[in-house]
Amino acid sequence: MVEEKQHTQRVQLGHLEHLSSQADKEAQLPTCAACVEQNKVCKCGDQQNAELVLEKDNHKCENSSFAHSVINMIGMLIGLGQLSTPYALENGGWTSIFILLGLAMACAYTSHVIGKCLEENVTSKSYQDIGKQAFGRKGKIITSIFIYLEIFLSLVSYTISLHDNLSLAFIGTRINIPWLHISTNQLLTITAVLVALPSIWLRDLSSISFLSFGGIIMSVLIFITVGTIAALGNVKANKSIPIIQIHKIPGITGLYIFSYAGHIVFPNLYRAMKDTSKFTKVAITSFSLVTIHYTAIAIIGAKLFGSSVSSQITLSMPPHLLLTKIALWATVLTPMTKYALEFAPFAIQLEHSLPSSMSPRAKMLVRGGVGSVVLLLILSLALSVPYFEYVLSLTGSLISSFICLVFHASSTSKSAGLESPRRPDSSTCCLLCWVASLGCWVRSRLQGRCSTASALVEAVAY
Repeated sequence: MVEEKQHTQRVQLGHLEHLSSQADKEAQLPTCAACVEQNKVCKCGDQQNAELVLEKDNHKCENSSFAHSVINMIGMLIGLGQLSTPYALENGGWTSIFILLGLAMACAYTSHVIGKCLEENVTSKSYQDIGKQAFGRKGKIITSIFIYLEIFLSLVSYTISLHDNLSLAFIGTRINIPWLHISTNQLLTITAVLVALPSIWLRDLSSISFLSFGGIIMSVLIFITVGTIAALGNVKANKSIPIIQIHKIPGITGLYIFSYAGHIVFPNLYRAMKDTSKFTKVAITSFSLVTIHYTAIAIIGAKLFGSSVSSQITLSMPPHLLLTKIALWATVLTPMTKYALEFAPFAIQLEHSLPSSMSPRAKMLVRGGVGSVVLLLILSLALSVPYFEYVLSLTGSLISSFICLVFHASSTSKSAGLESPRRPDSSTCCLLCWVASLGCWVRSRLQGRCSTASALVEAVAY
């Protein structure tokens, strides 16, 4: 009897040792993100297989064609820039158009750099991952701060634009609700934001492309209305544009940079593509079309309205014309198509940070709930600080310049230094030379940031 009991104990002990040994082996295996997201132990066998599993898992989300990607990128880039470029051109002088073209080429190149970074590291999915790859955990934190600031301030600018153009679209309209102590314009803005709120819950970038396409259609409508007004002679396009106004260059540079602010979404666009090797072609195509659009509307708008041009060209158009009504409504609808795309990087990062044990439905509820709260906070701030050009210029000068330009120069040089400290490649050398030349006008850029910030503070105080 005792011998049978001892035998049973030995069998149980051996079974426990076998389970422990198996668990140790599983713990030693590299864990890939694909298995983590599925809430199971990774049994890929080695790091190479783990990356293959991750790559295979990523293909489930790769459903954007070349056309979809171009539409999404153009939809991300084009927006408030087309409204402010006539104002920037008139204030900076016609030679400032070369600043716009130079920034377009620089931002197109940095988007190409994003694609190369993501191609070299298949585990990188976002801007934060690129920052971590170059500078470690601190780099990821700093990059995240700038990204979320740009998202927040960009959406504030869109909401301010929505408010300004709704005011003209419903000019003379009075809505009086006794228990609501807000103006008609504020009530209309709140209603418009609530209508756009469900788009925040969208997750798939291929599905969001219809919003991007809608934004592009609205932008084309604005361009057509401005061009038609010039062609029909409703407003004479004979205003003179100064050659250059040096003292205004720092401020309008911020407006130009903001016109190309969209890099934070590019990693998501890259990962959503069926053929990522075409990402550079997507970037070149998108930036070329957007730059042509910006240049044309800037010249037409500045020639039409001259020194009286507003920071949003639609606010300078004759209010009695039908074309103006069309342009105003197109401008109103543009921000409503932007919320989902602008919010996408934050939403995706938030979803990845949630515990893997949560169900997809629970993750969707958390993502949508947080996004809704943030959008309502943005709405309240936009109604409190309705100064479009100051917020836009400050965002471009302080934040977008870092994300679109400085971040790539520093991360590329850092990566080159880590891989080959003695002989960085030629593209990195060129980029470092560009950064060195950038230092020649840092002082003026700082002056522009300070002047924009002080102007915003004075406007709020007044």
